[in-house]
Amino acid sequence: MSVFQGLKFSAVSSPIHRLDPRVKFLFVSILFVATILFSDLLPLLVLFFVQIPVLIVAKVQREWLKTLRGALMLSVIIFASNLLANYFYSDRILTTETLELSLAMTVRFIALITTFSVFFLTTSPDKLSLALEKARVPYELNFAFITAIRFVPVLADEAQTIMDAQKSRGLELEKGNFIQRIRNYLPILLPLIINSIRRSLELAEAMESRAFGAMKKRSNLYELRVTKSDYFVLILSLVILFLVLYIRFFIPIPRYLFPFSRIL
Repeated sequence: MSVFQGLKFSAVSSPIHRLDPRVKFLFVSILFVATILFSDLLPLLVLFFVQIPVLIVAKVQREWLKTLRGALMLSVIIFASNLLANYFYSDRILTTETLELSLAMTVRFIALITTFSVFFLTTSPDKLSLALEKARVPYELNFAFITAIRFVPVLADEAQTIMDAQKSRGLELEKGNFIQRIRNYLPILLPLIINSIRRSLELAEAMESRAFGAMKKRSNLYELRVTKSDYFVLILSLVILFLVLYIRFFIPIPRYLFPFSRIL
């Protein structure tokens, strides 16, 4: 469940946290698009390592490492599935090309997770809600989205707590065949669903007690203000976008870092 740590806001004082969420969203969106545009290992590695200094400046590298640890199994699955697909596609010949392509897809997945972590770990849900409101997003959709962001990490922590409690009572999740393992998770899913329904009812009652939706025009305690740092990041984001597009379409990139050779 630690993979959801990347969606949980970390309240730390840092220059990245103080950035306007709209500018920050543009920055991570450009990194996201750049990661999708490239499929070669070298640019994907560059895009991955470029984000590490941002995480260090934001002081959220521990939470990011927890997210990567939670996504380790998915990374292994992506690498293995790409390796097998390329292996059978190339007439069952394993080469360094096949390994590099599989590794590139895995690095792309990790880079995308890092991009999401940069945004959600450093952006307060309250500021994100203000940014969506400034973007003319209907408040009902805005509220539903922010509520989901807030409760997904909470549900993940609650699921882990239930798993630990059931294991202490003798539940063996890894015992039996595939069907039996699915049945083993029923004592975890049922309490989690019941607690989720109870929490949603409590939230609905709290919204009604505060007259949710009574006023069409809402007021906010805080307002978003664009600073010099925001303008600097905005210009930097546009420069990165220009460089990414120029490199992608006009500069040839070496497709393979290792010499082409047959392994099996």
